[in-house]
Amino acid sequence: MLMRLNPNKKRPSLRFNFVNKACVACATAAAAIGLGADVEADSPIDLTPFQVIGSKENLHFTPGSGYYIDDNEILLHNYDNIEQVMRRVPGVYFRTEDGFGIFPNISFRGVGSMRTTKLTVMEDGVLSAPAPYSNPAAYYTPTSGRMSGVEILKGSSQIQYGPQTTGGILNYLSTPLPAEGSGRVRASFGSNNDQRFHSYYGDRFVTDMGEFAVLLEIYYRQNDGFKSIDHSPTYKGGDTGFRKSEPMLKLAWTPNTNVNQQFELKVGYSDMTADETYLGVSTGDFADDPYRRYVSTQFDTIPTEHWRTYLRHSIDLGSQTRLATTLYYNQFSRSWYKLHDVRNLSGGATSLAEALAGSPFYSGGNAVAGTEGEPLQVLRGEAAGIWRVRNNNREYKSYGAESVLQHRVDGGEVSHSFEAGLRLHKDYEDRFQQQDDYEVDANGNVVNVTMRQPGTQDNRRGLATALAFYARDDISWNQWTVSPGFRYERIRYTDRRRGMNPASADFNQVIAENKGTLDIFAPGVAALYDINANWVAFASVHKGFSLPNPGAATNANNPIGAETSIGSELGVRFRDNQGLRAELVLFHTDFNDLIVPDNIGGAGTGNTENAGDVRSYGLEAALSYDPGRTNGWDFNTPFQLAFTWTDATIRSDVSASGTSGGAVESIFAGGEKGNRLPYIARYQISAGAGIEWSRFGVYLDTFYIPSTYASANNSEAEVNPVGGANNSPIPDARFGKNDAYFLVDLSARYQVNDKLALTLSAQNLLDREYIASRLPHGPRPGHPRFVSVGMVMDF
Repeated sequence: MLMRLNPNKKRPSLRFNFVNKACVACATAAAAIGLGADVEADSPIDLTPFQVIGSKENLHFTPGSGYYIDDNEILLHNYDNIEQVMRRVPGVYFRTEDGFGIFPNISFRGVGSMRTTKLTVMEDGVLSAPAPYSNPAAYYTPTSGRMSGVEILKGSSQIQYGPQTTGGILNYLSTPLPAEGSGRVRASFGSNNDQRFHSYYGDRFVTDMGEFAVLLEIYYRQNDGFKSIDHSPTYKGGDTGFRKSEPMLKLAWTPNTNVNQQFELKVGYSDMTADETYLGVSTGDFADDPYRRYVSTQFDTIPTEHWRTYLRHSIDLGSQTRLATTLYYNQFSRSWYKLHDVRNLSGGATSLAEALAGSPFYSGGNAVAGTEGEPLQVLRGEAAGIWRVRNNNREYKSYGAESVLQHRVDGGEVSHSFEAGLRLHKDYEDRFQQQDDYEVDANGNVVNVTMRQPGTQDNRRGLATALAFYARDDISWNQWTVSPGFRYERIRYTDRRRGMNPASADFNQVIAENKGTLDIFAPGVAALYDINANWVAFASVHKGFSLPNPGAATNANNPIGAETSIGSELGVRFRDNQGLRAELVLFHTDFNDLIVPDNIGGAGTGNTENAGDVRSYGLEAALSYDPGRTNGWDFNTPFQLAFTWTDATIRSDVSASGTSGGAVESIFAGGEKGNRLPYIARYQISAGAGIEWSRFGVYLDTFYIPSTYASANNSEAEVNPVGGANNSPIPDARFGKNDAYFLVDLSARYQVNDKLALTLSAQNLLDREYIASRLPHGPRPGHPRFVSVGMVMDF
């Protein structure tokens, strides 16, 4: 029997949503095991423990700010980049790196955006980062183009989901098992030889053993890239794009037993190769050609491989209780072979970002006289020197078990929806890296190569074992729902360093091992007030935390603790039966001991640090409406608007030191109290409109973001104020400002029949050129105009 709230309150349950209205397959499966037998037209819709929101309908009664993106929004402009998909979501900032969203950098409400490390990223409720505790950097992220939906929670997520809770939750929803035999084929072709193919088919079978369901899916995309690598007499150029393929299998079994239960297995695989680099170009060269890549990046490439699996079992322990258990295993490997620094033939060297800003070579910490600008010439292939290329060869594993217990108690006027979860998790990051030197002549020709043995540059493993527990109770009476709860995590870190000298007997053997333990307790409470049939108000206060990596947490000289935050929000939400939806939210977050990863985009010689305190507060507003549908016109006119205003500032002077007192490389170097946080704009606005009539649809989306600072010292100059010897200023292209930009996306759709639709889309229609980021090393552009044609066929 479906568990319900007070029948006089016709609204979705906050916690017990076993069935998703937006997913017919989910409803069918629930009915098959007896969950939907007594559902009335207006009864609450229940949510599986593996969904964060469940549907757009459920969002109205979520006691916090969130957003639900369905597959229609993803397909609208043929998006495959999570940064583009989330432009409609207020409170979300992103730093473009590659233009495709392969390595996204996403921030909620002013938290650091570096590789999305301050968010808990999941796919179908399972942690998806390569090593969520040891190294959560998003060198792998689920592909938006194969998803059926994306769920975002910014305010009420700190209790149930972790381990990174200062930012919020990003949960990708893969293609669900179908209610009956059905499938889809989607294909498109676009600029720069962009080819996409997405197809899936699934069915259900009833046997004496119960009902079985199966889904097979394949996603493929390739693109030659929108940048061009300079030529040399011996190098004639190459692609700067990527190729990825992602098959997936889902199986489910609902056995014929007296107890309602279900098993589900998912196995997914991703194989990707991207010809991507860390290196940008100098500001002057960017002005001439923003899509240029220097000949020195010709060797840069990153192959990755990712396996993701889970086995789930859910069972009803009575009419008011359910237990769901998930066993999961993820494995990820990547080997990013990329330019690391530039050297002259006399032993001088400089970092890439410094070279782009006109720095000289350095030797023994001192500038080599007469070499100003020479490193940049070597990068361009215009002077003799050495390109040092590092192979960041790393392997990650993540596995664990999680159980979630839900129990419902109806006590007359007061009801309780209790949920508790327990997770045991292990993960690690293993580094086995080397550096190779390519000597070049004054024409950019490689004349000599020095290859080194793997494990001679970095050879270590960071491990984490975590026990996490949370409990939350949604207490409902009259028009109120109050949700107190807490989350506790205990993390045991191990940092193992192995010998890196091939001539030594301890090469590749453990020569040092440090251990540490971190305990985190994070309470919180949320409240929702059902004002009337159209309006709700909500508020919440939560403690959040973000974790250091094993090397930083176990550092004998300066162990790094967790970054913590106190986040609060107050909001109202409106909806009516005419399709008008609106949300207005005020938020405020204080971050303590902000974790700055070891040299965000730097050359790898600094320290991960607790850099200081940050305060972020602001306003988020969202509106969607369709006057054509509301007024009964012959055509629909959907409209949406999202606005964010954020004041994110440093509340204490930043101390960002280099290794052993060396140069300070972090972009937080020189940050002073009152300065704005890098890459967080004061405001941004997104607006979209469309017209739909007969078989046609045309849609226009716009997005504007003003200029942002690229560093915490809030200077427009390409200078690290304390990066040189004795904390002296030094040229650095990561410092300065990023351009403001205004983007327009246009798409059209023609529905040939009930099964087939033809599509046309143009992204960055006005072909704006702008500096989107100065990380990892120097100015980088956003994606230029992109046009594609395609088809979608359902069967």
